[in-house]
Amino acid sequence: MNYSRVQLGITDCVIDDGENFASGKLPCDSFHNPNNSRTRSVSSCLETAHDPDTAVSDCESCASSDDSDQLQEFGGGLVRLFEGDRVHDVIRRNFLSRLGFLGAQTKVVAIHRNPYSDAIGQAKMQSFQIFTKALETKRHGNANVRYAWYGNTRNEIREIVKYGFGGHLIDSNRLYGRGIYLAPDNCPMECVKNLVVGNDGLRHLLLCRVILGKQEVVDPGSDQCHPSSAEFDSGVDDLSNPKKYIVWSTNMNTHILPEFVMSFKAPASLRGYFRAGESSRKPTSPWISFPTLISGLSKFLPHSTIGLITKHLVDHREKKISRRELINRVRQIAGDRLLIAVVKSFASQETSFSSLVSIIVLQTCDSQHIFSHPRTSISHRLTSS
Repeated sequence: MNYSRVQLGITDCVIDDGENFASGKLPCDSFHNPNNSRTRSVSSCLETAHDPDTAVSDCESCASSDDSDQLQEFGGGLVRLFEGDRVHDVIRRNFLSRLGFLGAQTKVVAIHRNPYSDAIGQAKMQSFQIFTKALETKRHGNANVRYAWYGNTRNEIREIVKYGFGGHLIDSNRLYGRGIYLAPDNCPMECVKNLVVGNDGLRHLLLCRVILGKQEVVDPGSDQCHPSSAEFDSGVDDLSNPKKYIVWSTNMNTHILPEFVMSFKAPASLRGYFRAGESSRKPTSPWISFPTLISGLSKFLPHSTIGLITKHLVDHREKKISRRELINRVRQIAGDRLLIAVVKSFASQETSFSSLVSIIVLQTCDSQHIFSHPRTSISHRLTSS
């Protein structure tokens, strides 16, 4: 079977003489230059690694019974890659080198490739290629296709490989809106720190090819579920130093192509392996979604006032006003004490903060010294209010 540049996937990644695996395309001159020996050797290796017949043959000749059992557990016709395989070694080195001190305590147990060799797999790959070409046309030649990590349990990853991303994976109570969250290939720790250890001591990651197109910054607390306008294609937490790519639910099975499954062992507890402030990027102030806030305020404010707040929320979603403007207007309409009371009521019922839109009013009140002890705990501040 002949593979196109898009279908080959990892062949578009720069593999240097060191241990870096950088997302993005090879420079046009090196990719098309037949005299570039390094490009030829890398492409040749990757073409072999992506040849279904060769890969399966190698797997059958080298795999132990335990390896076969592991292949069957993931299902979907995944093919085991072994140490010494160029693709395996590049992925492994890149992953471990990006874990900092944790890398020395981590062992990559297995890497499996999704060959997309059956009829459905070919359809998925061709669909991804079609969307890539379409976005290249829309974005003047740059579809911004990159590699990214996605973490979940063994069972969930098996289901994703077999059926694609399911709606149950779209958690509406997420910090950056409703979508599939992936970490850039140079930030695997963003996924690793949230993984659950299986009974066998393994954690699992998908290395996916992702069509990002033109990205827009998504503010913490957004309830966005699709691009804000035709100008954008996906979301990101920070354009200059991204830690999260957000692929909206509308695109999750057309713009994400899972190519590899990596299974690894690391210390059961990862506490102590994160740099200060890295273990959690979530604000420490109470959080509440705007729909929930409006529902709570409706118990105290007249219908016309709730309508005005709702209008401001719609204006924000349509990018007519900034998030800061929205919060300032809600504060002016409802008043800080009522907002704090609603937040307090919500916080007493909810235990998870991963869902929510931040009520900046508490942080703003602190900065304006509305509370006498701005650095006291959230619970004390709410109680004292």
